[in-house]
Amino acid sequence: MRKPFSFYLSAFTFIIMAFIIGCTPNANLQGKGQVYLQGEWQQDPIPKEKQLLQYSIYHFKFSCDSFFVQINSFSKVNNGPDTCMRSGHWTEYARGSYQQRNDTLHLRGQFSNADLSLKQEGGCFRSGIYEELFKITKKTDSLVQFS
Repeated sequence: MRKPFSFYLSAFTFIIMAFIIGCTPNANLQGKGQVYLQGEWQQDPIPKEKQLLQYSIYHFKFSCDSFFVQINSFSKVNNGPDTCMRSGHWTEYARGSYQQRNDTLHLRGQFSNADLSLKQEGGCFRSGIYEELFKITKKTDSLVQFS
């Protein structure tokens, strides 16, 4: 009986310590990043998106100075084989690190698969380097504007 109790206590202690400590970067590889960005951010729906020919919706996850982005794209125009575009809807992923200087957020990384493994060249859609710059404005604790 004592072994299961100690195991649960250790697991509970680990979970509490992980929650309290939050981002504990590997000093040789990773920085703390921006505190206000930590967590997940979902883009609000685009006004009148159904009237657009093509648009993308972003879902970001920030941890320390790293990011993971899921880009859901929609298109009424067939720009490629339907095996890739899946009737006008497809998803791309990227992961990497970010830096913020003043109001500019610089994301740089690699296109990846949904499981965070690196995407191989070829196949459907983009592969290789992912790089984007956003003007970022913190509106409230739960609202950040990326432009």
